Amino acid sequence: MIYTVTFNPSLDYVVTVPDLKVGSLNRASSEKVLPGGKGINVSIVLTNLGIENKAIGFISGFTGKVLKDLLRERGINSDFIKLDRGLTRINVKVRGEEETEINCQGPRVDDVYIGELYEKLDYLDADDYLVLAGSIPDTMPKSLYQEILHRLKDNGLKVIVDATGELLLNVLPYKPFLIKPNDVELGNLFDVEINTKDDVITYAKKLQEKGAKNVLVSRAEKGAILVTEDGNVYEHAAPQGEVLNSVGAGDSMLAGFLAGYTADGDMEKALKLGICAGSASAFSEDLATQREVDALMASF
Repeated sequence: MIYTVTFNPSLDYVVTVPDLKVGSLNRASSEKVLPGGKGINVSIVLTNLGIENKAIGFISGFTGKVLKDLLRERGINSDFIKLDRGLTRINVKVRGEEETEINCQGPRVDDVYIGELYEKLDYLDADDYLVLAGSIPDTMPKSLYQEILHRLKDNGLKVIVDATGELLLNVLPYKPFLIKPNDVELGNLFDVEINTKDDVITYAKKLQEKGAKNVLVSRAEKGAILVTEDGNVYEHAAPQGEVLNSVGAGDSMLAGFLAGYTADGDMEKALKLGICAGSASAFSEDLATQREVDALMASF
């Protein structure tokens, strides 16, 4: 089973304002409410691809109930921990000539609820995959990722980490199965600029030296490069298409990769499926569906 953890999920309120004027009354031409959070995005795409998974996280208040209901409507299996105070955050995304985002902070998560999360994760074993994705809110310990990996180090499960900066570097000694920086994030880890395939491979291998087993580097329209634990390097460009929405493309790539890898363990096929899933989300107003991914795979 694949489990995803989203520490600070959200409702994403997306409004389109073709001619936004700051300081004036604006009228939206369209609006929609979507479930948000990196781990939740992974769960949605996994479900769309027919892969059994469970979304874990913290919810609170009436907005938390709406989030849970939206996921239920999409067929997402969730196991949220309900907080007794605060509200699941609403993130506002205004689309016009440019895209403006306002991300809210979210509720405080006390130690007792982190303890409940540990209890859920303690049951995971060698047959399971755990996806830790996104940042940790200011209301929670910044060491939480590494504490989880330390706690589960003897369970034998495969841990996937999609995070940035120190949050990612601090978990590498626990030898995560897979990490997924993009090329900009990879460069930031070493204070360098990543320009070429060789740059990607060089610094991906440095992350392996620090403990990561497999490193998947997403490169937007350039596709992705995968450096595997056994020393193989796989590269594929992305399919061509019109980018309509960049939100969730990286999460979709991760979901596609896991869907492919859990099917037969073929890393190269998993990379192709991951790239197609990421591209399908980028070419759509919502996250990738099975039909959209299949169409790109057929022409890949």
